[in-house]
Amino acid sequence: MTQDSAVQSIVDAIPLPSVFVGSDLRIEGANARAVALNAQAAENRPFVLVFRQPALSASIEVCLNSKTPQKTVYRHDEGSNAVRYDVTLTHIQNPAFQGVLLCFTDVTHLRTADQMRRDFVANVSHELRSPLTAILGFIETLQGPARDDSAARDRFLSTMAAEAERMNRLVGDLLSLSRVEEEARRRPASQEDMDKLIRSVIGNLQTLADENGGTIAYEPAKSPIMLRADPDQMRQVFSNLIENALKYGENGTDVHISVRNIPRDSSLKGPAVAFDISDNGPGIDPIHIPRLTERFYRIDSHRSREKGGTGLGLAIVKHILNRHRGRLVIKSTQGQGSIFSAVLLRD
Repeated sequence: MTQDSAVQSIVDAIPLPSVFVGSDLRIEGANARAVALNAQAAENRPFVLVFRQPALSASIEVCLNSKTPQKTVYRHDEGSNAVRYDVTLTHIQNPAFQGVLLCFTDVTHLRTADQMRRDFVANVSHELRSPLTAILGFIETLQGPARDDSAARDRFLSTMAAEAERMNRLVGDLLSLSRVEEEARRRPASQEDMDKLIRSVIGNLQTLADENGGTIAYEPAKSPIMLRADPDQMRQVFSNLIENALKYGENGTDVHISVRNIPRDSSLKGPAVAFDISDNGPGIDPIHIPRLTERFYRIDSHRSREKGGTGLGLAIVKHILNRHRGRLVIKSTQGQGSIFSAVLLRD
């Protein structure tokens, strides 16, 4: 076996993108995954001209000189996306050849998940800190200047109760989101009557519709629809979507609920049924629609808090529908209204 074939055999046996760099700092072997990462890796060129990141080249020289393993990071731009690789460098020496073996591990998803976790913790901290700060401020005032002011005491206690309820809603939604994520891989097994679930939700929200001067109209399917579903979670989905339509539409918003059969949903890859919750509210700017299901994303933070929103409702809806092997579809036209569709597989 020649030196070149021996080197190529080594990199080909590794399931990660792998490159072998000789003592002259030229690429002597690269497997198919490495070539897919950088097509020039197969051209036996100086490494520094192929992977143009100084830190990576410097690590190769350190590994060659010290003969000890090294670790570094390589960033590869793919259009508008940057992919991050952890790179392990190992010195290899035998009578036929010597050099450095580089193995690239894609850690982009791990870094993204870690960043999402940090952002989530920061958002939760902020959402809890605001009402806590308000409550502590009112307590300090009641213990001091407003100690004997009954009117101020009543006003502050009312505000404190509202802030405490806001915290309670947030904690409740966080617990709901946690439970749904824990059950994400377990699709419900029981068959549920969707018409019955929707009617129970409408009954619970009728008072809210009356208070807002709006209406809820329901156009049921012509025949019963039985689907695999967790009844409590699907009530949560319908409650959230209908309540949002009533709350965030203008006063007098009319909400219409209808059912559509879909012979084959291209995303779900099978026959499905869509529950469309439409309103005649102000509509949503298209720029916001892709982010509406992100945790704590709000179009108008002040208005959302005034309406009792936690910023987690649509995130919970998305995760519940995912668990049910379904999806949420959002369509909206500014000035005309919005349609939120819960689409579920029919099987």
